Amino acid sequence: MTAAVAGLALSSAVAAPAGTAEGAIPGVDEIVHSPNLRQLANLPHQAPFTSPVGTDIAFTKDHAIVGNYDGFVIYDIKNPARPKIVSQVLCPGGQNDVSVSGDLVFLSTDSSRSDSSCNSVAQPASVKESWEGIKVFNIKDLAHPKYVAAVETDCGSHTHTLVPDNKSRDLYLYVSSYAPAANLPDCQPPHDKISIVKVPVDHPENSAVVAKPVLFPDGGNAGGPNPDGTNRSATTGCHDLTSYPQKDIMAGACMGDGMLWDIKDRLNPRVIDRVQDTNFAFWHSATFNNAGTKVIFTDELGGGGMATCLAKFGTTRGADGIYDIKGRGDKRKLEFKSYFKIPRLQAENENCVAHNGSLIPTLFGDYMVQSWYQGGVSVWDFTDSSHPKEIAFWERGPLSATGNATGGTWSAYYYNGYIYSSDIVKGFDVLELRDWRTATAKLNRYNQFNPQTQPHYGLF
Repeated sequence: MTAAVAGLALSSAVAAPAGTAEGAIPGVDEIVHSPNLRQLANLPHQAPFTSPVGTDIAFTKDHAIVGNYDGFVIYDIKNPARPKIVSQVLCPGGQNDVSVSGDLVFLSTDSSRSDSSCNSVAQPASVKESWEGIKVFNIKDLAHPKYVAAVETDCGSHTHTLVPDNKSRDLYLYVSSYAPAANLPDCQPPHDKISIVKVPVDHPENSAVVAKPVLFPDGGNAGGPNPDGTNRSATTGCHDLTSYPQKDIMAGACMGDGMLWDIKDRLNPRVIDRVQDTNFAFWHSATFNNAGTKVIFTDELGGGGMATCLAKFGTTRGADGIYDIKGRGDKRKLEFKSYFKIPRLQAENENCVAHNGSLIPTLFGDYMVQSWYQGGVSVWDFTDSSHPKEIAFWERGPLSATGNATGGTWSAYYYNGYIYSSDIVKGFDVLELRDWRTATAKLNRYNQFNPQTQPHYGLF
């Protein structure tokens, strides 16, 4: 162990930002960072993507697969300092969040299209023939992915979470979708459910919806106004789910509710506990710690397009909520411990709020890397659930000196020694973290990694 981490630069605290005066907001596109987190590479969006919006990331061996509203991109990251584009698949349909298993890539489409092809055009969801759902690609030839299947799901697929069958080689995709309406034939209220798609690995062309479990039969959180004029979202579906297959549990970020599920029976998830928080506007995503004894829920106040890293929102709005899991079995409870929010105020024209991140697989302690849109990339320690603290950061200055422009990092994940970030506007970033507290993470390496399907890690 000692030999594996020897030579790493050691940093014990977040120092003043490099490149700007302490506490100052950086200028347009100016990069600032703590001494222990630096950029290795950036690869901008490229044609044929004409209006790119970078979204989520999945990893397979020495490659990163990055979703985009125009399709998805496969990057060669064998040399993290020199990433290269292997292929780009033009297949429009937001958000195009991705996951990967073996030679299969799954793509979420949550924008109503004229059909399921990659040549489709936008078409109102009020038209019965419109299509939204899951697309399946084969990437055995990374340079030439092949489209093999499409599965339509109720209300589309905003995100999805891959869960392996615990009895066979088949896969399940738990599909998150929301916002039903009476005039949408394929997205009718109350939509108090998720869709589960079964993928036969040997015959992915036969993928199909096999279950639609109802998970909040009481209707979930009714929502309502906050004193500052913002709203708490009503629960009309789930936004994002994170599975921990080895422990047969799943955390659901379901708009107005945070949920803990038992998924031992893959087709019949059971609610163990559910929590609500008046400080949370929109329960967006979730991350377990490695022991499965904590859950981080994110609040996407303002839907990702609002500047919430301002003094007027304080430290409890648009933040992370840290919950300990107490008890055993069906008696487990989510116990709120504290909030975490990046300590640096952003400009009023910078969209900034808690967004996608993942555990850093250290052998000791609980550490996470996380995107905050134009708030940048943050690395923070939640070993003590009641006293979280940031230990590293990296960010760009605003996209504009005066006007509002949505951008920043959508997803930031740790994979095999480096942090990879999908920036909405700027493309693909590679960062290197050099800190003694996270150095043991380099001992854990994966052949594939889907951040919403958490692997268990350790020496044994």
